[in-house]
Amino acid sequence: MIRICVVGDIGSGKSYVSKKFGFPVFNADAEVNKIYRKNKKCFEKLKKELPKHIISFPVKKKEISQAIIESKNNIYKIIKIVHPEVRLKMNKFLKKNKKKRIVILDVPLLLENKINKKKDILIFVEAKKKEIIERLKKRRNIHLKIFKILKKLQLPLEIKKKKSDFVIKNNFKSSSINKSVKILKNKILKNERSSS
Repeated sequence: MIRICVVGDIGSGKSYVSKKFGFPVFNADAEVNKIYRKNKKCFEKLKKELPKHIISFPVKKKEISQAIIESKNNIYKIIKIVHPEVRLKMNKFLKKNKKKRIVILDVPLLLENKINKKKDILIFVEAKKKEIIERLKKRRNIHLKIFKILKKLQLPLEIKKKKSDFVIKNNFKSSSINKSVKILKNKILKNERSSS
């Protein structure tokens, strides 16, 4: 199985690019949302750590945002509770798709949490800062203060780009993304055939 890991800045379009490959995708952000909605055990732990903010089940995104805005230390409390759950989900996903030729991992803190393996193919999604900010402003529940806090958790973009095997420039136009993904997909499959 080839693991393709998609990395890049917050709001650079990683999830969009991931879907375009047409292989099974593990989307960590989507899993976090499911955990907030469905995982009672996780809710109990969050409520215990953040009683002022987490009131009732399911956990509201708004409450999480408020907790982070109030104190950046709260993000570490949240990560400590939520990340092990996400990792369990990722392992289940990998097990379920173990016979698949290629899987895509769309995990924002993949490199920071050292989840990647040596043989993984890293793809860096590059987008202009101005366009990213514009897109983030349109997102509900994203506060620029939260964006800055989340950004501090991440490795500098230059390092992520340097560690990556390929770079996809995202200009947020589907035709050029489709073209870039197609070229990359063919390259990866060709390399796989020649090495096997």
